[in-house]
Amino acid sequence: MAKFASSRSHGSEAGFSLVETIVATGLLAGAVVTLGQMFAISVADNSSARNGTFAAVLAEQKMEQLRGLTWGFDNIGLPLSDMATDIAQPIQSPTGGKGLSPSPSNSLRSNVDGYVDYLDQFGRIIGGGAALPDRAVYIRRWSVEPLPTNPNNTLILQVVVTRARDRGVADSEEGSTRRLRDEARLMTVKTRKSQ
Repeated sequence: MAKFASSRSHGSEAGFSLVETIVATGLLAGAVVTLGQMFAISVADNSSARNGTFAAVLAEQKMEQLRGLTWGFDNIGLPLSDMATDIAQPIQSPTGGKGLSPSPSNSLRSNVDGYVDYLDQFGRIIGGGAALPDRAVYIRRWSVEPLPTNPNNTLILQVVVTRARDRGVADSEEGSTRRLRDEARLMTVKTRKSQ
């Protein structure tokens, strides 16, 4: 009986079979591949979130600049409108620009002089105009549209910030409001106020 008991204990200590080892290795490899994919997705999403947040900050800066332009009434009630400030250059100039002049309908889809500026990787304006500078990392476009129901007193302001790249269909569709990954789009209304 003692001999039978000792052979039984040797049988239970035999270890893993080759099939069990292959299955365990396959499961481990699958888990490592899945973790690697999740890590890559996480890195890409974090990068996109960082770029999107920075684009939103750049859009907010331009929106505040537009909202700061004169659009109100003087002391006797006559409208005052800034139609000349150049906000597409590194240093804002009181003349030579478009100010709050109504923009062309395509100013959010193409680089329209007076309604676009270009920024470097740190968000510094490096110029405006229709031609994209070599150092441009971001393109910031804006539109100024009179509100159809109150065109003399209310403006619709929009700003789009995108990376310096071809936006494809988003720029070719008439009236497109498509926002691509890593982009920011802001819209607000500006009404005349007494000075």
